[in-house]
Amino acid sequence: MVRREILEKGPWLGALVRIIEDSPDQLVSYMPRGSPFGFPEGDWPTPTGRHPWSDRSGWQGHGCLMIQRPGDSYAIWHFWRGRQREFVCWYINLQEPFRRTAIGYDTQDLELDFIVYPDGRWEIKDDELLDLRVQEGRWSADRVSAIRSLGAGIASRLDAGEIWWQRGWRDWVPDENWIVPGELPLNWSSAPFKNFTDA
Repeated sequence: MVRREILEKGPWLGALVRIIEDSPDQLVSYMPRGSPFGFPEGDWPTPTGRHPWSDRSGWQGHGCLMIQRPGDSYAIWHFWRGRQREFVCWYINLQEPFRRTAIGYDTQDLELDFIVYPDGRWEIKDDELLDLRVQEGRWSADRVSAIRSLGAGIASRLDAGEIWWQRGWRDWVPDENWIVPGELPLNWSSAPFKNFTDA
């Protein structure tokens, strides 16, 4: 399936993912090493006019497991390293609630992130970029204020020592016989989409 990130003008990133679980409670998708990325041409609201990952042909390092509950404005990403597949951290990626499409699902990264380590330590990431996104015209000041408010709520829970997601996924291991698809489907950027409005 294709995971797309959507801006006002349409998809600006596509990546192939494998669906691990699709239930009323959560959508679990896996982006394996080498999963190809796609970047449509366009004058996107960034300093380069391109997606920030446009210098990458695909996912690098260990694969990434992403868990998002319906309606949540964040997903829990899982990261590993080394030959022994040591679990490194959870990554709370603020992003739009997912929307299903004919080819997979759509979301949009909200820039602000939290890194949560196995021992409970945590740190916030990329807050300084939010004001830049206003300058670029990607988001309004009200939108950034709402993102920071969402982040403050997550920070409060982390400060209280909460881990409210399922910890067992850190031990998940992909099937070694899975083959990474070679390329995105031809219609990945033209398949219908709905904007995530700047409200």
